[in-house]
Amino acid sequence: MNNRRIISVFLPHFAIQRWQKRTGDNPEADLGVPVVLAREGPRGPVIHDVNLAAIRLGVRCDARVTDIRMLIPSLRVEQADQKADRQDIARLSQWCHQWCPWVRADGDNGLLLDTTGSDHLWGGEARMLSGMIAAFASLGLTARPAVAPTLGAAWALARYATTPAICRAGSIADDLSSLPVAALRLDRETVLMLRRLGLKTIGALQALPPAALVRRFRYHGLLSASPSRRLDQALGRIPEPLTPEIPAEPLRAMRQLLEPVCDASGVTYVLHDLLDELVRRLAGRNLGARRLRLAGYRVDGGVSAISAATAMASQDAGHLGRLFENRIDRLVAGFGFEIMTLDIVVFERIENAQWDLSGGTDDDVALSQLADRLIARFGHDAVLSPVATGSHLPERAGVLTPAASFHRATDKVETVSSPRPLRLLKTPEEVQVLYAVPEGPPAQLVWRRQTHRVVRSEGPERIAPEWWRQRSTARLRDYYRVEDTEGRRYWIFREGLPDDGRGGAPCWYVHGLDA
Repeated sequence: MNNRRIISVFLPHFAIQRWQKRTGDNPEADLGVPVVLAREGPRGPVIHDVNLAAIRLGVRCDARVTDIRMLIPSLRVEQADQKADRQDIARLSQWCHQWCPWVRADGDNGLLLDTTGSDHLWGGEARMLSGMIAAFASLGLTARPAVAPTLGAAWALARYATTPAICRAGSIADDLSSLPVAALRLDRETVLMLRRLGLKTIGALQALPPAALVRRFRYHGLLSASPSRRLDQALGRIPEPLTPEIPAEPLRAMRQLLEPVCDASGVTYVLHDLLDELVRRLAGRNLGARRLRLAGYRVDGGVSAISAATAMASQDAGHLGRLFENRIDRLVAGFGFEIMTLDIVVFERIENAQWDLSGGTDDDVALSQLADRLIARFGHDAVLSPVATGSHLPERAGVLTPAASFHRATDKVETVSSPRPLRLLKTPEEVQVLYAVPEGPPAQLVWRRQTHRVVRSEGPERIAPEWWRQRSTARLRDYYRVEDTEGRRYWIFREGLPDDGRGGAPCWYVHGLDA
């Protein structure tokens, strides 16, 4: 423990800074506009991260968005993309190998590095930390690093020390004593309980007998993350190894050819040979390919490559080979390829699924393979697939996205209280109606200069406004399915109710058509 050196890098504004970089927002130009990123919480959206202007107004993370909006009407709320943030953190962990070989991501906004024996390459730990801060700043990120003999001490100092801290083996207890108990990586309930007991700092915990803390928190089922255990880890009494994230073995197959290959038939033969090898390796690891890259290395030193992608993870060599059929002609062979490689750039784990008991095929797989072949022939943006979104308003309930992001139908279908029409108009069209009862279905409607007498109706299905997106004056909708004398069916709605205090008389619209 005496010679071990761990660096914890805390990125306090990683989410908002990466969002600004992805969207192209200029943080200098938006200093006066409070911007927050929101994520879903147990009682509605909560604040995930904030920009500098929001910090100056006192906005803090984990607060409810609705509460802050009432206090700050000018607040700009954007959706946090935690999945993209985790992917960026994983890329940063690979980038940090420039300082040492043992690196791993630490949650959504931190990194851990075992720099034992590496600091002399950078002129000492002080210059090493300064170089880290400058390197992260060049990426547009604010970094707060700290180095200590233990993982727990480095984590605490990076998040709660005022300046970049360098902690020595003999001073861990003193360096941590003034920090709050939350610096011991405790859950919120444990921190709240300690504060109620008057134990607000790590120094206060150090003054207590460890047995008393163990007994107290064993009763609450928190022994694995008890203050006593976390304190022992931070002080080095209990070892806490730092296990690096070792990248998985690349999925690549290569053939060095005796004679250069120039024609499409020769390339196709080599491709299927490479696919057979990779599919066997995928099956052994229970993985499926999502994106592949076929590359040919020419005798003149040049390289030519083509790619293919699947909507679902696949181990079907025949299907994967067909995705390259219309693209092999794009390879520029020149005087011929002497080496060919096939890489699976993106892969996923395949979950075991039971097909139907009658021995039929999986319709999702068939649809996915059809989408793959259409994309391979017509292009990525030519094939679209509807995807459900988090809204109960019909015009917002689904969007068309490239079918390359297709997943199983169970992930795409949103359960609704009644079936939707076969065709939904892009924009609802206003109609004139006659009705017998003010709050009932219409008896006649005039749409596109044509009069339709209603003979049958079904409804209403009431859809309330989305108060978190729309203004308070938004009116509710009552949807009806109606049929005219010629058998044509329409999906119409009345916007508003008489005397609802949100406008004049209700308006009627046609929103969808049925066969």
